[in-house]
Amino acid sequence: MNLARALGSIGSLTLVSRVLGLVRDSLFARYVGAGFASDAFLIAFRLPNMFRALFAEGAFSAAFIPMFNRKVGEAGDDLSAGITFAEAALAVLLPVLIVMTVLMEVFAIPVVWLLTFGFGDATPQQFATAVEFSRITFPYLLCISLVSLLGGILNSLHRFWVNAAAPILLNLTLIAGLVFFHTPGDPIATARVQAIGVSVAGVLQLVWLILACRAAKVKLRLRLPRLTPDVKKLLGLIAPAAAGAGAVQINLLVSTALAASLLPAGAVSYIYYADRLNQLPLGLIGIGLGTVLLPTISRLLGKGEEAAANETQNRGLELALFLTLPAAVALVACGTPIVAAIFQHGEFTPEDTVQCARALAAFSLGLPAYILVKVLTPGYYARHDTKTPVRYAMWSIAVNLILNLALIMPLQQMGPPLATAIASWVNVALLYRTLRKRGHFIADEQLFRRTLRLTAAAVLMGAALFYGTDALAPYTTGDRIERTGAMIVLVSAGALVYFAAAFGFRAYRLSDLKALVRRRPAA
Repeated sequence: MNLARALGSIGSLTLVSRVLGLVRDSLFARYVGAGFASDAFLIAFRLPNMFRALFAEGAFSAAFIPMFNRKVGEAGDDLSAGITFAEAALAVLLPVLIVMTVLMEVFAIPVVWLLTFGFGDATPQQFATAVEFSRITFPYLLCISLVSLLGGILNSLHRFWVNAAAPILLNLTLIAGLVFFHTPGDPIATARVQAIGVSVAGVLQLVWLILACRAAKVKLRLRLPRLTPDVKKLLGLIAPAAAGAGAVQINLLVSTALAASLLPAGAVSYIYYADRLNQLPLGLIGIGLGTVLLPTISRLLGKGEEAAANETQNRGLELALFLTLPAAVALVACGTPIVAAIFQHGEFTPEDTVQCARALAAFSLGLPAYILVKVLTPGYYARHDTKTPVRYAMWSIAVNLILNLALIMPLQQMGPPLATAIASWVNVALLYRTLRKRGHFIADEQLFRRTLRLTAAAVLMGAALFYGTDALAPYTTGDRIERTGAMIVLVSAGALVYFAAAFGFRAYRLSDLKALVRRRPAA
């Protein structure tokens, strides 16, 4: 399997989506800023966004894709067998989602209270605004869960690009709302438009996936719900997979709730903006690799090719570290110039930049861990083990909660991101240890050798960025054009130093990269 080429096809569309996401966040910072209005919307958007990460990028795919592929394989590559299974899943999933959405609308007040622990010192009117925004965004849960089902089918057919392109519609919709429907001087009205845009985007994403399925000659019929043995197994796999794949999202939810209740206004926004920058490499690398590795490892294990599956996971980890280590170091070393260039304008002040950059540095310490979790968990899901990752996710969540409570007051908005980063490293250690103990993953000598050399290259790049940031200080604190130019110079110089050091330390040779690009996917 050519991981580099497959990652490139998914990553290119994810890059478009993430860049549009940064444009959206930059406009949001300009028109809404970092205060109560932004906090209220981000609280409302946190739950739908978490469901998107859990289902669209994690649990449903982890449970559905191996079962769908097995059904097709057992029927002699007859797609109709997989479609029948998908229809049975849809028949049960749809009414459950409708009931859940209605309940969320009815019980929005206690849901928001649990998400924020009462929203700290918020007035009744402010809390009511957060509840209003939440009710507007809840229908997105229904749409994105159905998108996950259809996207799982298309991923099984190796049409990865369709599902990877769906988030672009969300960002375009929210950007359109900010550009054409913002209300100058009224952040709450502008935030309300964004809440409406979330649900509109969910409908657009669902329509996009339906049209793509029809183009692939996949048409699902609505049936009466029946709990068949296959559907029961699917549901049994989804719940633990959701907790396992969503440990980072659940940790972020805990962090957001504590920040909303214990820290001053704006803290939730600092954490959100920092997480958006942190999510850029996570989306490009981690989600793409996880999407490719799950069907690949499942197929190899189905053929009894354990050695090939181990080789694939080794190279997946290697590729993840090659791309992630410099991203993590860069976000720590020059986080302030990056935040200033992207977000600092309009309502977003230089002080907001400083506070946001501190949260970003804390998040970035865990960036490799967030991505390694995406690479390691397919080793469990491909073997139909969704329970082990959920056990370790629960440990991770417990560590995160304890550290949040210990760090949030002394470190302010840096506390929750740092707790999330440490908890993610705990999750990685547990996942790796068990895979190795079971003999399902053995790190080879090449992985160890390249990891040490890539780390050295990233450290050298970090030193260059640290001194480069000081040298460009007059520009990183200048007007917006100067800040943007300084950021581009720093990032470009850092990339050159890293790649030169990686080749200089012989972590990679030119022939290795050529082999990655030229090697063809397995049948």
